[in-house]
Amino acid sequence: MAKHTKEVGHRGASRVLRILEFLAQNADGFTLAELTRRLRVPKSSLLALLRTFAGHGYLEHQPNGVYRLGPKAIEIGIRSPSQRELPALAAPVLLDLMEKSGESVFLASLAHDGPEVVYIDKVESRQQIRYSASLGERRRLHCTAPGLAVFAFMPTAERERLLATMSLPRLTDSTITDRDALRACLDEVRKTGVSISIDGFIAGASAIAAPIFDRHGRAVAACTVVGPTPRLLAQKKRLAKWVKAAGDAVTRRLGFHPGARADGEASGGHA
Repeated sequence: MAKHTKEVGHRGASRVLRILEFLAQNADGFTLAELTRRLRVPKSSLLALLRTFAGHGYLEHQPNGVYRLGPKAIEIGIRSPSQRELPALAAPVLLDLMEKSGESVFLASLAHDGPEVVYIDKVESRQQIRYSASLGERRRLHCTAPGLAVFAFMPTAERERLLATMSLPRLTDSTITDRDALRACLDEVRKTGVSISIDGFIAGASAIAAPIFDRHGRAVAACTVVGPTPRLLAQKKRLAKWVKAAGDAVTRRLGFHPGARADGEASGGHA
């Protein structure tokens, strides 16, 4: 039960701050009923505020009725400890993976405003011919290794909703654009714990990725090795092993044990 704090100063402004502070400390979010009870704010007043926040991107209203911090709140620095910690916790693991593989390594997190992942950290290869991308660049879920890695381990209902509704544009001759083929690919990722994209996003560039789970067992990010297709195919099995180990290592650093189960579904055990 959240400790009730007295509203100081302007009543409306005080409520705004209390809501944001409370949700920043609880990454899972809460329903309207739960927030009403914990914050002791009338439901009608709270609903109006929540709808306004969600409309401007400061909150997300999930299909299950839960409100969580949205992208705008995260952009201005109101975020959960795990979101702040991820790049710092993953940095040494990414560096080690780059040293082993010799290829560029990226950390991608699930976007909060669309079916995409966003590059939030990287360690570029020292080789003359290498893959490069800027931090903040987005990648679609259906045609990239980090996107597939996160997509595969979403809760079943969310995964199926996206499978049925999201667009699947063709970016190369190898891009998956058939929904049944995409579903089969995601099933394979869940079995092996790694996603492999061969020329799916850019012809001549391929990647291998593994999901990263937060302390609650949610797939929130992925680490990925990216490089020229011939070099990656030449050591695909070895890279897959290293990438999977890196994803597990970052997952443990976030407080979740690979092999545990979350929400009745396999998470880290096949990751």
